[in-house]
Amino acid sequence: MNGIQQGSNLFKKVNIAFFAAGFNTFAILYCMQPLLPEFSKIFSITPAEASLSLSLTTVVLAISMLFFGSISEVWGRKPIMVYSMFISSFLCILTAFSPSFEILLIYRVLIGVTLAGLPSIAMAYLSEEMNPKSLGKAMGLYISGNATGAVFGRVFTGVITDYFSWQIAILGVGLIGFIATMYFQRSLPDSKFFTPRLLNLRSLSHSLIDHLKDPMLLALFFIGFLLLGSNVALFNYVGYLLMSEPFSYSHATIGWLFLIYLIGVVSSTINAKLVRSYGKEKMLVSYFTLAIVGTVCTAIPHIIGILLGLSIFIFGFFGAHAIASSWVGQRATHDKAQASSLYLFLYYFGSSVGGTVAGFFWSRYEWHGVIGMVVIFLMIGFALVASLQYMQKNHVVLKQQWHSYK
Repeated sequence: MNGIQQGSNLFKKVNIAFFAAGFNTFAILYCMQPLLPEFSKIFSITPAEASLSLSLTTVVLAISMLFFGSISEVWGRKPIMVYSMFISSFLCILTAFSPSFEILLIYRVLIGVTLAGLPSIAMAYLSEEMNPKSLGKAMGLYISGNATGAVFGRVFTGVITDYFSWQIAILGVGLIGFIATMYFQRSLPDSKFFTPRLLNLRSLSHSLIDHLKDPMLLALFFIGFLLLGSNVALFNYVGYLLMSEPFSYSHATIGWLFLIYLIGVVSSTINAKLVRSYGKEKMLVSYFTLAIVGTVCTAIPHIIGILLGLSIFIFGFFGAHAIASSWVGQRATHDKAQASSLYLFLYYFGSSVGGTVAGFFWSRYEWHGVIGMVVIFLMIGFALVASLQYMQKNHVVLKQQWHSYK
């Protein structure tokens, strides 16, 4: 069978390379999250304003991925991913020298543009190069790299800020990003099954529209929106909760809280086995149920209840994301990078919406307001999962797609 097969040396090499790439990308993206209370204090801004250091990056990232996903169909996969990682690491270093919050936001917007070159293409590369039977495992390992990078970026900046400063913390993330980028460039083989296309903007725009006409893909896209919107809403403001009375924890302590994300590594890597045993639809229902239960548990006014709730939520979140993202690659019959970039567009747009809107809920209702908003997001996602089950069972989408391409 064609494609890189699980168990081969090349499979291991590619997955380690993408683990490093995901680590670099998500460390840079999320290193700001534990610093939001610090920004509120230093720059005298509200929690919602401080959240822009993450929300602006993710909304620009979301928009830019549509562009990178399309041009990678013409220019290839690996070169764009490598340049994306190098430039993002450099901009991260420059961010450490920001003289004001406004300048910091400008750098974060630019980082949103450059970071988009990796996640918008990674899933397409894996979908093309991996043997179909090995894709689920490869996608889970890539997402576990994302989770590990997100954990490292958050923990590292939280702890280093407490002992040194936020500037030193961000500088360190950028330097580590350069190391990960060099490893990725040297280890990842060039695409073998990629076929370049001529630059035809009209054709590319038509293929984007074709993806949006597929109700099943559309449901998966919005599931991504709701998943990350819920995640960022919780973790943006749990720092404010734990720094206030009666907890009064330090930046370093809150930084270690993000080790909870390592549960996502477990969830992502065992997900392929669970899906083979129980099916995508049943596992998505299970993961959304866990996410809702975990969110409600964070209402318990004790640190153990909050940690337990966040842990349950994270397990459900990463499992659902692993299924939804790999399902997009399998569902799309053409222009897989575009389909992946559409999923990620709504995924990161959800981060910006959820992260910022939750700030207003926090200002008015504090933690219980954030919980309420997240539960609403997840219940809508649960309904979308039910619609996927219906479409899959009745083969509605398959019939529509056959008549469309016949």
